[in-house]
Amino acid sequence: MAIDQRGHGDAGRPKTGYSLTEFADDVVAFMDAVGLCSAVLLGSSSGGYVAQQVAVTNPGRVAGLVLVGSPHSLQGRPSFADEVDQLSDPIAAAWVRESLTWFPRFHQVPDSYIEDRVQDGARIPAHVWRETFNGLCNAVPPTANASIICPTLIVWGDRDELLSRQQEEDLAGAIPGSRLVVYENTGHLVLWEQPERVTQDLTTFIESLPQ
Repeated sequence: MAIDQRGHGDAGRPKTGYSLTEFADDVVAFMDAVGLCSAVLLGSSSGGYVAQQVAVTNPGRVAGLVLVGSPHSLQGRPSFADEVDQLSDPIAAAWVRESLTWFPRFHQVPDSYIEDRVQDGARIPAHVWRETFNGLCNAVPPTANASIICPTLIVWGDRDELLSRQQEEDLAGAIPGSRLVVYENTGHLVLWEQPERVTQDLTTFIESLPQ
């Protein structure tokens, strides 16, 4: 199952409610709505940050974590922060397309998939871009004050220009028993570049979990 995060896709676009804890609460509310007592959560990039928060606040609901290009911390101000702060409606597809250059790709990704992502981004209102960005960057990192106790697989591309290997090793070190798998010649958007390999590693991970 895949859900649209609030403000994104076909989800509602409230004016507020874009903190890390509120995103995590949405995941649990979704699980309640569809009758999932527990699940393996896979989160890519900031989605992995949200998944970590769910595992911290609702450990009994998370059977396992797969964190793909996921940060250990988002505190700080990246180089593109000013661009996000200055956005206004309507969001231009050209700006979304240009923003993808923040994350260089090293494997072929179908043009149709890229175009779908561009159109998705253009549908997101400016306030959602800003509030999501600020809500995640201002949050206390999930592993700062609590431990993640579920089995965890961490996947990282060694040409990720947003997250360094040291950051991923710090994340692995903060989650006891976790395993870090490095994809060679792969950037930050691991799921886009290597979906088949991620699927294989996800399947192997799930099959290794206790019943």
